[in-house]
Amino acid sequence: MTILRSSHRLPAATPERGIPDATVARLPVYLRALNALIEQGTGTCSSNDLAAQAGVNPAKLRKDLSHLGSYGTRGVGYDVEYLSYQIAREIGQTQDWDVVIVGVGNLGSALSAYQGFSTRGIRVAALVDTSPERIGTEISGITVSALQDLTAIVAEREIAIGIIATPGEAAQKVADALVEAGITSILNFAPALVQVPEGVDVRKVDLSIELQILAYHEQRKAGLDKVVNG
Repeated sequence: MTILRSSHRLPAATPERGIPDATVARLPVYLRALNALIEQGTGTCSSNDLAAQAGVNPAKLRKDLSHLGSYGTRGVGYDVEYLSYQIAREIGQTQDWDVVIVGVGNLGSALSAYQGFSTRGIRVAALVDTSPERIGTEISGITVSALQDLTAIVAEREIAIGIIATPGEAAQKVADALVEAGITSILNFAPALVQVPEGVDVRKVDLSIELQILAYHEQRKAGLDKVVNG
């Protein structure tokens, strides 16, 4: 399915609908599941089938989709392509979103080269760093700019989303610079919490914490094995 996209910034539908944050977090999972069904040639699916594909409880899926409207037909299920489009529209995937990455060390460079962004309407439009050794170099086909040029870059390219990929000690300074430049949504990969004014959304991704959680589960499984096997 080809999703028609606009390069202009449009108002999101979510605030008007009042969709809960937990539901919003699951909508991309449903969209990925629907796209997989489309690739398999599936035209319609039941809520149970879609829930299984997405790895969620069917009742939770039905409740989540009820926030979007009524797109299912009793006895038939969901039109896969139509539901995929409606979810994509709801989460802003029917238009392209330019993002700026601040910090182009190992993580920032890897993010700039990630091909999965483009298939989801996300386009890395600018790279910014404070290191004189990196400024002016080219990474993933993009010339790295200086932090002091951030405001001009954001205004010129109408960027709304910024990614922080710096060490923790620099995160707050970068967040402040992003907000001052006009960025209203931030994805923070730095191992630090950042404070932003009301109206700016921040999502935190801490890979070390996620690994620690997995280590905890591994430790529990090892403990249970010892109990079971004596």
